[in-house]
Amino acid sequence: METREFQKATVMVVDDDIVNVRIACVMLKDKFHVMAAESGERAFELLKKKVPDLILLDVHMPEMDGYEVIRELKNSDDYKNIPVIFLTADEDEEAEIQGFSEGALDFITKPFRKDIVIQRISRILELDYLQKNLEAEVKMQSKKAEERGKKMERMSLQMINALASTIDAKDPYTNGHSARVADYAVMIAERLGYDEEELVKVCYMALVHDIGKIGIPDSIINKKSQLTQGEYEVIRAHPVIGSNILKNITEIPEIATGARWHHEMYDGSGYPDHLKGEEIPEIARIIAVADTYDAMTSKRSYRDVLPQQVVRAEFIEGRGQQFDPIMADIMVQLIDADKEYKMRE
Repeated sequence: METREFQKATVMVVDDDIVNVRIACVMLKDKFHVMAAESGERAFELLKKKVPDLILLDVHMPEMDGYEVIRELKNSDDYKNIPVIFLTADEDEEAEIQGFSEGALDFITKPFRKDIVIQRISRILELDYLQKNLEAEVKMQSKKAEERGKKMERMSLQMINALASTIDAKDPYTNGHSARVADYAVMIAERLGYDEEELVKVCYMALVHDIGKIGIPDSIINKKSQLTQGEYEVIRAHPVIGSNILKNITEIPEIATGARWHHEMYDGSGYPDHLKGEEIPEIARIIAVADTYDAMTSKRSYRDVLPQQVVRAEFIEGRGQQFDPIMADIMVQLIDADKEYKMRE
């Protein structure tokens, strides 16, 4: 995928505090075209003249607050796809949770820091570009694969691998996670009798199962201390974010399956949809086992790789509760076959 230049993107700043507006405009003017509105009503007047690439939206404004503005944006066919970052002077967890539920993609706390503001805007613009253009990219690569055979199929896999690496890079303690989960998922699927074409799909879906983490703020993903309940709820949103990014890729219609349901549990206690048993798509049940296995056999900031027998015991204990019994049994078989414990980070 070609790298997009975001310097010419247009950012609208909506804030009733004229000082904050001026500060934001000064910070952004070297990187972006900037539009400014002192109220929600004025923002909609400006939108009729030009639709920006992103909106920085103050939460607390008189008459029409940020939540009302974003609701009206999301209800408009013309404006619903504009990414929104909320601006707030406080660190209210309830406000953040409500903001994400209304459709905001991030929060920036006042007073502004130039490097953080530009970094957050660039990240959201990249996410928006990915979401809007990934389907076209996959179609293009699929067409080339038909023309050039296996060579282009390998290129497609490399592209998804690169995307998976970008996801993993958000968290230094999960580097290589997506590729390992794909490897383990393919091993399980092979033992279930999947053919070569099905195994390729399993690999693709497993590689992008965590793509929704692109939409989670780095401050939460890389937080070293314990997450608050509000932050944990934001993390739990990544399956839905991932599904929304991938669901429009019609060339691989199943690709969103693993992203949405890899945190469902066999007994129905998982998320986001509380599916249980065979309500959970089989590929998601496979990825859930592969994902958990890699989490236990990888180093973390707070612990080393778990002993192999501890990992094995977890799958036996979680059989029929957290995990599909068949998938758990296959994972135990793979563990028992790995005499030297090489199947780990």
